[in-house]
Amino acid sequence: MPTVLEVNERAAMPYHRWSVDEYHQMAQAGLLDETDRVELIEGELIDMAPIGSKHAFRVDRFARALQLAVGKTLLVRVQNPVLLGERSEPQPDIAVVKDKSYAESHPCVEDVLLIVEVSDTTLAYDRGVKLSLYARHGIPEVWLLDVNADELTVYREPAEGQYRLLRKPTATEAVSPILVPEVTIALTEVLG
Repeated sequence: MPTVLEVNERAAMPYHRWSVDEYHQMAQAGLLDETDRVELIEGELIDMAPIGSKHAFRVDRFARALQLAVGKTLLVRVQNPVLLGERSEPQPDIAVVKDKSYAESHPCVEDVLLIVEVSDTTLAYDRGVKLSLYARHGIPEVWLLDVNADELTVYREPAEGQYRLLRKPTATEAVSPILVPEVTIALTEVLG
């Protein structure tokens, strides 16, 4: 985590913010490849934390529960990009999106029905930076699973860069995404 001094020094210095197109050009030119675990957030390349076994297990369980619940009507994408404007292409742990071809372009805001972030070592980053990003771009709902506390927080109603409604269901309480009400998930399904 940068110190206040480092943040202030950086804020005083101009720096280049990358566009999604430039980000893709870096990959096409071989400057970035599949082994580079980075995501583009507001024009900055952000190193992604290594995936620990507990995190991976929770993502797998959550994705399976969602896939079984949505069947063939929607796509459940795991750790794949979504396009948010000209300068952001995050890679949420799980995104439930409309079922259509994304061979030419990643899903954009209009395609995303639900994002799930599973947080272990990145909880502060996910709660601060990524939730704000999703809210600013109008992602209708984000579920954030705190792996260490085994606690789910549901964020809804994005407005002015934040979610106005949040709730923490109990582990046995069934939760349904607002845009996919026929899907119900209880945290006990994910925890295993």
